[in-house]
Amino acid sequence: MINVVLVGCGAMSKHWLDAVRQVDGLAIVGLVDLDAERAKARAREYELTSAVIGTSLDAVLDQTRPDAVFDVVVPAARRDVALSAFAHNCHLLTEKPLADSPENARAIVEAARRAGRVHAVVQNRRYVANVRRIRRFLDSGAIGAATSIHADFFVAPHFGGFREEMAHVLLLDMAIHTFDAARYMVGGEPASVYCQEWEPASSWYRQGSSANAVFDLGGGKVFTYAGSWCAAGFRTSWEGSWRIVAEHGSLTWDGHDALTAELVLPVRDGLFDKTEPVEVPPLDPADRVDGHLGIIRDFMHAIEAGTEPETRGADNIKSLAMVFGAIESAETGRRVAISKEAQ
Repeated sequence: MINVVLVGCGAMSKHWLDAVRQVDGLAIVGLVDLDAERAKARAREYELTSAVIGTSLDAVLDQTRPDAVFDVVVPAARRDVALSAFAHNCHLLTEKPLADSPENARAIVEAARRAGRVHAVVQNRRYVANVRRIRRFLDSGAIGAATSIHADFFVAPHFGGFREEMAHVLLLDMAIHTFDAARYMVGGEPASVYCQEWEPASSWYRQGSSANAVFDLGGGKVFTYAGSWCAAGFRTSWEGSWRIVAEHGSLTWDGHDALTAELVLPVRDGLFDKTEPVEVPPLDPADRVDGHLGIIRDFMHAIEAGTEPETRGADNIKSLAMVFGAIESAETGRRVAISKEAQ
């Protein structure tokens, strides 16, 4: 049995606790929140009658001595939670983003390394079935190596709360899902970025609800991102909509179920090469899916087997470096190199 303390009992904690209900061998032994009544309400909702409730993470960790901490706090509090978890010899699974600054991200990853603890990030879009299928399809070479990757993200949620007051809200709180998916699907290593942010007149966010970015992902691969959190109408999937252009064809994905590919034929019809549809194979039995549930299971397996989870902090920091590179570019108006030191 792996005993866990969950810290941060806001709305996002429900996704975690819904997944936990489906996991054998895991027990929530403590709930921590600055608002004790909110933690108590969550305990009642999920029938965690024996869980220790508290407002101090250190105090609850001292009392429960768990194996791991689930971090569902706001990004600004993430470093303190991580350092407390590692100081108590706990493994750590954290909500995205890994941290709210490059310095804090590096500090957390280094603290995990020194403590010898498993540290992973809930980068749950990697556990979407079609993301797995795209990666496997491109790896097969069926349409050659990817050369350009294009993602559109247009969703207009009225969250209320801290997101509507955040700076760089789209880039810092949401875009990492799309950035990480792009990096994963084509095996990219971020090298540089140019980004522009703006705030449309119709926006209800304080700053940074809309952004366009162009990334160099190395090896001749360019990734373009166009996103908005206040573009009403014609909403994309939360996964975005995608076009991946490769050496010998292209792939499109609407972010839902429509996943198609075309292969270029060695025949030309007037100005254009002919193409034919090519099947993107179904999921392989080895593909890990199921969002939060899949990540929690991988995290548990890493603890039990002494392995590294796929979304480990030491890898996820590369996707986070894309976010902070985009933010720096938006603030300075220039192309920004994403150095290995930033990762």
